[in-house]
Amino acid sequence: MLMPLNKENILIVDDDIKILELLARRLKEFNYHVFKAISVKEALFILKDTSIDLLITDIQMPEVDGIQLLKYTNEHYPNMPKLVVTGYPSVDGALEVFKSGAMDYMTKPFTKTELKLAVERALEKRQEQQGALTFSRTQNLPFKEMVGDSTTFNQVLTIIDRVKDNRATVLIQGESGTGKELVARAIHYSGKYSKGPFIAVNCGAIPDNLQEAELFGYTKGAFTGADQNRNGFFQAASGGTLFLDEIGNACLDVQAKLLRALQEKEITKVGSRTLEKVDLRIVAATNMDLLEEIKKKNFREDLYYRLTVVEIKVPPLRKRKSDIPLLVDRFLQKYGMEYRDQLLRIDSEALKILKRYPWPGNIRELENVIQRSVIMADGPIGVKDLPDFLKYEIDFPEEEFMPLKDMERKYIKRVLLHAKGNKTKAAEILQISRKTLRDKLD
Repeated sequence: MLMPLNKENILIVDDDIKILELLARRLKEFNYHVFKAISVKEALFILKDTSIDLLITDIQMPEVDGIQLLKYTNEHYPNMPKLVVTGYPSVDGALEVFKSGAMDYMTKPFTKTELKLAVERALEKRQEQQGALTFSRTQNLPFKEMVGDSTTFNQVLTIIDRVKDNRATVLIQGESGTGKELVARAIHYSGKYSKGPFIAVNCGAIPDNLQEAELFGYTKGAFTGADQNRNGFFQAASGGTLFLDEIGNACLDVQAKLLRALQEKEITKVGSRTLEKVDLRIVAATNMDLLEEIKKKNFREDLYYRLTVVEIKVPPLRKRKSDIPLLVDRFLQKYGMEYRDQLLRIDSEALKILKRYPWPGNIRELENVIQRSVIMADGPIGVKDLPDFLKYEIDFPEEEFMPLKDMERKYIKRVLLHAKGNKTKAAEILQISRKTLRDKLD
């Protein structure tokens, strides 16, 4: 059974992706919410807009090391506890770490228990300094298009509440029809950036040769047909949120440009050499297994880790079946008023069938079924108004192969049974003479 998330946000910084993922996995097992950064620069972007309760950082990192990050956060975020993990321990190094403001110092490799205890000690000290933290329950958040009360659904709402007021990059993963765009919209419209635009882009719907121009814009003369300067989706989403749906379908050339946009917060139009700064939040979504796509060389590994600063995994409907009655009520209200100008209800037997079905098409499939049922029903939705594929079917075993004469004998018996023993009628059905039928029976 899933446990509710703890209220603390933890930021981990490490340029070693394997260590970063291991730490994230361990902390999620302890039910903490995790933000990930693979460089100090990325960590500062997250700290700027996000309330972080604990920083865990490596020391040895390229360009800017962890000591500088500690010194920076010690002055800019003095009440935030800091833990250090390092694979290169030394007495002098440890002294510098503690002078820079770290509370604890862990040497790689460390055990799961050691990590848990260190995190708990750091957070307890923070609470002693600041008092108990307050946290508003996500069930009361105004995500009016999102319906549910299951544990898995509420965990999604909890994460939305954590990220709605910052610009950390979010990757939403889930099967088709689970409502990934609704999650992206909830992040945007419930947060402090809701006054900015929300631009949704389906990467799978744009041909590969047009993706770069559509996303970043182009200058006049950049290619045949480019008769004027034009902004792309990045410029259109300035000050708001750019939702990149089906990100797994972005071509490799565009993935490289997306990586730079995420890393440096700047883009270049097709046909231009001028860098343009961008100020927006990126939310991406996919129904693919991006780690498998990385193995197949279809997706960049570095882009994947830039996208997964925060991950939201939207559960399939079969794993939140307790939400089906709430979803059905929502769709009955919507389509009852649209098609019938009245609120409709569904009887218990029909609802039982809906809860039994595995819903491979998820919420989108359920909505389509309710929409059809509202159109077809004369009154309250009953079993008769549901499509046949939802109802019980008998799975007959396949018949064994048999000699042709045995198959013929079996079929003749079936026709005679249908004709209630009338040989003349049976012969007509079989399109043979009565004498031939009699010979076969003999």
